[in-house]
Amino acid sequence: MAHSAGCSDHGAPHLTAKVITVSDRSYRGEREDAGGPAVKALLEQAGYAVGAVEVIPDEQPRIETALIRAADEEKTALIVTTGGTGFAPRDVTPEATIAVCEKLAPGIPEAMRAASMQITPKACLSRAAAGIRGTSLIINLPGSPKGACENLQAVLEAVEHGIYILRGGKE
Repeated sequence: MAHSAGCSDHGAPHLTAKVITVSDRSYRGEREDAGGPAVKALLEQAGYAVGAVEVIPDEQPRIETALIRAADEEKTALIVTTGGTGFAPRDVTPEATIAVCEKLAPGIPEAMRAASMQITPKACLSRAAAGIRGTSLIINLPGSPKGACENLQAVLEAVEHGIYILRGGKE
């Protein structure tokens, strides 16, 4: 994919991943989802098995349901969202993530924001969250393809190790 150009290969953890795009406009078909496919391509380059990108509206109950299904029913190792992490009134992805997680992993979004601050001073406006539900790690990414890819690249190596520990060293 053109959006994943420059995304480096971090090895092949052979883990599952799910990408959920949170966007009212993409959900309604008013704008093509570019962030979800860019993140999917990066994860596949890193060796993750990724299914179809799910696109849902900026509605906290819908986001929570999608996250719970991916973690509890699909048993996905890594669940990443793209979109809904800013200051707009309908940006509620972090609130949905925090509501469904059993433990938070604040170091992940802190590292993403720190890396992103080297690129744009607006990175400090990200409200992205990350946490654990069962044996799944959930990470919020920005909605822009470039920002989503840069943020995920900043933590991908550490995330792989975290998932390994989370899953009891079995994967």
